[in-house]
Order: sequence, then structure tokens, then C-alpha cells
Amino acid sequence: MERGEAEGIYEQGRDVVVAVLRRMDEQIEKLSAKVLAQDERIARLERAAKRSSRNSSQPPSEDPPSTPPRRGKDPSGRRQGAQPGHEGKGRPLLPLWAVDDIVVHWPVDCGCGHVFCDADRVAVGDPARRQVEELPVMAVTVTEHQCQHVCCPGCGARRTGRLPDAVAASAFGPRLQAAVVTLSVRNRISRRDVVELCEQLFSSRISTGTVDAILARAADALTVPCEDLLDRVRAAGAVNMDETGWRLRGGQRAIWGMFTDRHAILEVTSSRHDDHAKKLLGSSSAIVTSDRWWAYNHLPIRRRQICWSHLQRDFEFLAEGRGSDKILGQAGLAVCAELFWAWEIYQHTNDRAELKRSVRVLQRQLKAVLREHAGKHARYRHSRRFARAMLKIWPGLWTFANRPAVQPTNNHAERCLRGSVIYRKLSLGSQSEHGEQRIARLLSAHTTCRLQRRSLHAYLIDVLTARAAGHPAPLLT
Repeated sequence: MERGEAEGIYEQGRDVVVAVLRRMDEQIEKLSAKVLAQDERIARLERAAKRSSRNSSQPPSEDPPSTPPRRGKDPSGRRQGAQPGHEGKGRPLLPLWAVDDIVVHWPVDCGCGHVFCDADRVAVGDPARRQVEELPVMAVTVTEHQCQHVCCPGCGARRTGRLPDAVAASAFGPRLQAAVVTLSVRNRISRRDVVELCEQLFSSRISTGTVDAILARAADALTVPCEDLLDRVRAAGAVNMDETGWRLRGGQRAIWGMFTDRHAILEVTSSRHDDHAKKLLGSSSAIVTSDRWWAYNHLPIRRRQICWSHLQRDFEFLAEGRGSDKILGQAGLAVCAELFWAWEIYQHTNDRAELKRSVRVLQRQLKAVLREHAGKHARYRHSRRFARAMLKIWPGLWTFANRPAVQPTNNHAERCLRGSVIYRKLSLGSQSEHGEQRIARLLSAHTTCRLQRRSLHAYLIDVLTARAAGHPAPLLT
């Protein structure tokens, strides 16, 4: 407003000035409220832009380039690798009975000029040994099965010999089929690269369509073993569960996983809805370790263990904020550090009484902070929602302290799902519903064999051999 305009309003009298001031005050209040709302919105957007794998459940592959690198171990000033004076770890020599061939090398001459003859070859002491491992020349063995025709002398009918069921099932033997499946699933090699490897390593004639057929045959043979895996996981006292994205012809899907120390079962579903979690769990009464995803909220809180690694990232996100968020986040990070240290001590001492004492101290610390931030004071308006959510699931934070088979984190499930995530990224998911079911069975067998430190290739040989002979497939007990 210009000075002349202001003087004109003033000269019109007291009532006009008061009315103008009131209108201006109303406008100032509206604009102030609008600025405050915009400031809060900008703050939320800035915090959302700072989300990364360090302070949320976002995978590292989605971190923007500006994300700072993950912090490693505390710098000690030493160079990477082996340190001077450390005890080396060489490859031990095999005993002589395990050696396939022995080649003896005698010295030819001496530094003094003497040339050794056959009579001089008298060994003094034990020989210096060096073992060299080499692959044999690999090539598939081709066996031709000929079905001869015979004319029956009784009726004159012409009859042809019958192939055994194991031979008629496929043009490839169980060992080669198991190698193809292992390369595709465990080593996550593309179909074309599998074809190339089979040609170069095994001299085998194979096509991409044949690779798909072999994978389908192996997955079908794993139907009963995977049903048994599901029963074993459901019967366990404690399980780890997690879910992640999947693709079906480019569309959004989800893959769920349920894991114990020795068994794993995976299933591809249409979404990450709680209906799929209920179906996968079935009648299981196990304690479920998971993150705070809402699909697990149907479980009684006494049957849950909330992952503290996820909570640590949530506290990290809060600590990067301002005001009450920062205070709550810093307090939570301090509790996380003490909790992980107490758990590490317990893993070395197996003293559960000491673990419980440490947990009780941490419970008192964290609960006081959460109750304060869950209050109705205006300064806690940003941290109130998170604090109340934590208090709502409070018993599920500490189940690990009283149950021996339960861990405070869900890292076991995330490690087990990692292979499936990499497979999805490389293969872009599945192209059919049958393909989803088959890859879920193959990934279940692959993950279970890894948990049991078992050869997937050897197990698939047994499964495919049993299928060709019409016998039941061996189970992953």
C-alpha cells in the first residue's frame, strides 16, 4: 500500500481504519497458516527425499547417487588385507591315497657343474610335494538306444522293443538336467548363457527351449518335496517371514518367504496383502519374526517379534529430522546399540538371565521416551504417531528375550530372500502363472539346500532319477 492510499483511508475516519486493519489481520492470519502448512510440507518432502537404505526399508539398489556411502568398520589406520605376522592359511595337501597320479621329478645337475646320472638318483629325506588340481576333459557321453523290430513267428505281427521308462522320459540324463537347473537357479545364468556353457563345457547340444523344459520338469518333480517343506516350516516353533516384489509379464506381483534354520518355502502371489500371509501360515502357531508391514497385524502380538534392524533404520530416519523427531530418534538409536551389544554377548555366553536383565533396563529407557512423545503436547505432533505405534506393539519388541529360538532381527529372512530378488532382477520375473509356481518350487529347494549346506546339484540328480524311475522324490528333511 502506498503512503497516499494509507492517508486516504485515515482521513475517512476511525471506523474505516478499524475495518481495514481487521481485514488485513485476517489476511495475515490466513497467510501465516498457509506459510506454516507449506513449511511443514516442504520439511516432509525434504525428509522423504533423504530416505535411503540406511534409514528405511528401501533397497540399496534404489538409493540416489547423492546417498553417502555406508559406514564400514571404525578406521584403524591399517591397510586392507593380511597384516604382518598373522598366521597364514594355505591350502593343505591331500593325503597320497586321495591323489590320482604322482609324477616324480629328479634334479638334472648341480650348481658345481656335476650332471646327475641314474645311479645318483637316491632320494635323501622326504620329497618336496606340490599338488596341482585340474579338470578332466569334459564331454557328455552319448548312449544310443536301439529298439529292434521283430516279426512274431506265431502270428506274423511286427513288434518293436520298448524303451525303459527312465530313458523314454527325456533325451538328457539326470546329471546333465541337474547341472542345467543348478546353473539357471542357483547361479542365476540366463537361458542363452546356459546353452553356451553346455556347448563349451560339456559339448552338449541344447537349446533355450530345452532349458525351459528341463526347468519345468525339475519343478514338477519338486511338488511333493515342497509340500513337505511347507508342512515342516508350519510345524516349527519360530519362523522368519518376509515379502518382496515380483513380476508377471511386467505387472506387479509379490513373492513371500517363510524360513526356519533348515527349511525355506517361497510362494508367488498377486500382492502383499494379509490374505496371502494367512494362507502361507495356515494353521501354524509359530512365533513370526517380521518387519512392521501391516499384513502381519492379524497375528496376536504375543506371537510376533518385530525386527530391530528395521526399527534401527526408522530411528535413524527420525534422528535426521528436527525437534522431537530428532530427540526420539537419538534415544532409539542408543537403545538399539545397547540391545545389539547385549545380544552379541548372549550369543557368546548363552546366559539368558543376563540377557533378560539387560532387556529390562532397555525397556525402562525406551518406554519412558515413547510415553513422553505419545502425549498430546503440540511439540510432539510429528513423533506422536510413531511413538504410539511402538507402544501398541510393545510386547512384540521383546519376544526374543524369553524364547530361545527367536532372534531380535529378521536378517535371516532377508538373506534367504536375497537370491530370489537377484533372480527377479536378472530374469524380470515370470511370463506365466505356471512359471511362477515352478520358480517358487525351484527357489525353495535352492534356499533349503543352502541352509542345510547341501549340494543342490546332487539333490536334483536324486530327484530327477527318482522321477524317471517312477519312484517318490527324496525329501529335504
